[in-house]
Amino acid sequence: MGKHDPAFAPRLLPAAEAAHYLGVSETTLRGLGLPRRMLGGKRLFDRLTLDEYASSLPVEGEDLEGLNSCDEILREMR
Repeated sequence: MGKHDPAFAPRLLPAAEAAHYLGVSETTLRGLGLPRRMLGGKRLFDRLTLDEYASSLPVEGEDLEGLNSCDEILREMR
C-alpha cells in the first residue's frame, strides 16, 4: 500500500491507494461513487467504507434472489 508499512493500514487513503486496496483502477474506483472524507484540502477514502463496499459485492456461485441463470432462461422460454 504505497509508502506505508504493510502491517499498518491507515484508515484514510488517497485514491491511488484506495484503488490498490480494492484491487481496481483509479478510474473504476472513482466510478463507484463511494463517498470521500475531507481532511484539510484532501479528499480521502475511508478504509471502512471500502471494506463495506467489498463485503456488499455478490459472492461467486451465490444464489441471487433465489434465481440462477437457468431459472431466468427457463422463465423467458415460457
